[in-house]
Amino acid sequence: MASLRDIKKRINATRKMSQITKAMQMVSASKLTRAETNAKSFEPYMEKIQDVVSSIAHGVTGVTHPMLVSRPVKRTGYLIITGDRGLAGSYNSNVIRELYQTILNRHKSAEEYGIIAIGRVGRDFFVKRGMNVVLDIVGLPDQPSFADIQNITKKTVDLFSDGKFDEIYIYYTRYINKITYKVEKRKLLPLTDIARTERMLSYEFEPSVEEILEVLLPQYAESLIYGGLLESKASEHASRMTAMKNATDNALELIDQLTLSYNRARQASITQEITEIVAGANALN
Repeated sequence: MASLRDIKKRINATRKMSQITKAMQMVSASKLTRAETNAKSFEPYMEKIQDVVSSIAHGVTGVTHPMLVSRPVKRTGYLIITGDRGLAGSYNSNVIRELYQTILNRHKSAEEYGIIAIGRVGRDFFVKRGMNVVLDIVGLPDQPSFADIQNITKKTVDLFSDGKFDEIYIYYTRYINKITYKVEKRKLLPLTDIARTERMLSYEFEPSVEEILEVLLPQYAESLIYGGLLESKASEHASRMTAMKNATDNALELIDQLTLSYNRARQASITQEITEIVAGANALN
């Protein structure tokens, strides 16, 4: 049985740990509020640009653009969004596991795919396993702006435009609410899955449809990546907040159990001392 001193040390250490996890929970809750606002604020822009692209793709005949046309798939690109840190529950592991299983099932060699990693956790996972990471970016702020990822989004689109990848998929965590978020897989390029919207509009183009698409489609693909990043950041903060709350609750429960053990051990010690005193007094008599 542990001594009173050992139990007391465990209580103090666990109490300090609960204070740390409680602070991390509060920080994540504060970051989540801003991240949730950023993700929701970006939705109107995404809806509008999707309306425009859909109206052009489905409403104008004879329009051709390399980003709208499927081609034989020889090499696939996968863009995955994870965090730079752990202590976020299953946030990182879920999306990594989904992509890892997809690659194992679809590809026989590293020549058939390439990975674009946003986030240190995802990058380190695939690098340690010798998988083909062609681009990566780490150290993004908790509230990223488009300028923070503009370089990697442009390079991702260029990898498709230059023919190095014949298709690109994005894997990220879609934010639903503070306790619900799920892994989302979406075809990023080519843009063959653009659905017709109820807000189909008619446009007059100047100078030409082709020149407008040359500018608009890369921006649309880049906005899909940025939207996925905002959703992932909100999911990360929500997952970390939940994980730290659970850790705090577990620590408090452990403190209660240790306190009970401490009191029992202290009572047993006092009883033993009284028994020894009584025994000594009886021996003197």
